[in-house]
Amino acid sequence: MRYFLKRLGFMALTVFAVCALTFFLMNVIPGGTAELILKHTFVGLEESATEEQLNQISSRYNLDDPLYIQFFRWVKAAVTGEGIGTSYVFRKPVLYLLALRLPATIQLAGASMAIAVLAGVSLGIYSALRENRISDHILRVVTLFGVSMPCFWVALLLILVFSLKLKLVHVAGYGSLENLFLPAAALSLHSMAAVMRVTRTSMLETLGQEYIRFAQAKGLPLRKIISRHALKNAMLPVVTVIGFQMGNLLGGTIVIEKIFAWPGIGSLLVDSISARDLPMVQGCVLAIVSMFLLVNFLVDMLYTHLDPRIRYG
Repeated sequence: MRYFLKRLGFMALTVFAVCALTFFLMNVIPGGTAELILKHTFVGLEESATEEQLNQISSRYNLDDPLYIQFFRWVKAAVTGEGIGTSYVFRKPVLYLLALRLPATIQLAGASMAIAVLAGVSLGIYSALRENRISDHILRVVTLFGVSMPCFWVALLLILVFSLKLKLVHVAGYGSLENLFLPAAALSLHSMAAVMRVTRTSMLETLGQEYIRFAQAKGLPLRKIISRHALKNAMLPVVTVIGFQMGNLLGGTIVIEKIFAWPGIGSLLVDSISARDLPMVQGCVLAIVSMFLLVNFLVDMLYTHLDPRIRYG
């Protein structure tokens, strides 16, 4: 319980620090917030906006207050359950908009992580069992390619091959497995390569242990040695990498969602930044950071299942 409460405290402190940094950086961006709100709310009006209109916008959203007062007003509303504001552009509660967009982001990140884990662990085990053979060298080259290529370049390459050349899938869309294939594949390649590389290294180290040689001397089948003895002990560093890669996936969705017109939090965040929609930006950042911290907390809890010797205190 003490460890649990300690982690909750650090998570709350991290969320507060990230939200504060986001808030003050957004207000450092050149250009007036009132002008940008008018620009994205009434197209073309910003060219002829009067001082009275700008003052009305500033008064409506309390933009004339000092920054620290605006921020702590937002924190107070979030802590007391009043909500985290209303979007300047959409004129709807931020929580309502997040609830609409969050399932799409979870679907994309979940599918990408499933591909990365299943393919990465399987290929990593296969590569370790075929050490220094041709298939192992090929997979190591694929791993190097995967960790080196940025996700937006992979996305454009997949669009060129599977959509424009082969015409197998549509570039954009939402709601079907066909629409999910390209963005999930583009987003998962880097994570899959990282998981595969760590799995291979960890499996090679585990297969060299004495208890594995003893199991081989007893005449146990290779499949049983891998599944019952080697895999569980080799998974601890792999689980750590998976937790970190989940953060990369959440960050990568911002680019991938924009490329494939995926209606998730990432594309909403990009649009909100360009519109200077501060409550919406704060809400998107809060959701992304909270998901990342939750995943890492669950990974820490999973350690005790993989290795009963681990105790938190």
